[in-house]
Amino acid sequence: MQETKRQKQVGQLVQQELSDIFMRMGFNVTEGGMISISSVKMTPDLLEARVYLSMFQIKSPEEMLARMNEKMSEIRRELGNRVGKQLRRVPELTFFLDDTLDHVFRMEELFKKINEEKDKK
Repeated sequence: MQETKRQKQVGQLVQQELSDIFMRMGFNVTEGGMISISSVKMTPDLLEARVYLSMFQIKSPEEMLARMNEKMSEIRRELGNRVGKQLRRVPELTFFLDDTLDHVFRMEELFKKINEEKDKK
C-alpha cells in the first residue's frame, strides 16, 4: 500500500527528532561503531512508527537493539516532549535492523568475483 503524504511527513518528523534524541543519549556513536536511522515508516493511523536502524561496525546488532528496547519508554517520552504539539498521540516505536548496507557489500563482493573471473578468461 502506498504511503500517504501525511504518513511521509510524520515519518520524516519522527526520524529527525529521533536522530537528535539518539545523539543526545549517546546511541549514534557507541562501541566503536555508528547507528543511524535509515527510515521511519508510519502506519496509516499514525499510531505506530517502524524505525529502521542501520548499524555500522557494531559487534552485536541484536544486543544493541535489545538495549535500545530497554530504553524505549525514555526515548518515547522525549519524543512526546518534542512532537506533542504537532501530533495528537505519540506513536508507538518499533525498532528493526536495516540490513541494506550488508546486502550492498555482499553484492559488491559478488560483482568483484564475477569481474575477476571474466578477466581470467
